[in-house]
Amino acid sequence: MAKAIRKSLPEAGQGGPVSDRTLRGFAGYNMKRAFNAVQADLARTLEPFGLRMMTFTALVLVIDNPDLSQTQLAGALAVERSNLVVIIDDLEQAGLITRNPSPTDRRSHALRATLAGRRLCERALQAVRAHEEKLLGGLGENGAAALIAALQTVEQGNRGGE
Repeated sequence: MAKAIRKSLPEAGQGGPVSDRTLRGFAGYNMKRAFNAVQADLARTLEPFGLRMMTFTALVLVIDNPDLSQTQLAGALAVERSNLVVIIDDLEQAGLITRNPSPTDRRSHALRATLAGRRLCERALQAVRAHEEKLLGGLGENGAAALIAALQTVEQGNRGGE
């Protein structure tokens, strides 16, 4: 009986496109699909600068928060400190940030962007702004602002459940 049923069903990969109609009713699924599109385009945008999404994000946070500790940066990025070391090493080896003794805690490092890091970041920010305009342009200014506000509301609502 099982063989007869199998023969009547198409093999995986055959037939038309896979329907995700049920999943499209979930906000999380749509956010993940949109994030995949954003992430792929952002990777192409940052590649000429020698940055990845995570190194770009870390660099911006270091610039916006001089003398940020590695622990603070790990928390802001929501990554384990052990995983953060690779990100910091990449930025430091590229000459974009420095690790200095913390002025308040001898056990930690204070992260600062170099002049080269600030200059590269400024150019990368321009490219990322253009990337955002391209992705969100169809929404208009009010629609893009509403999307960002809605996403922040979702994030804050999730924090309440922690």
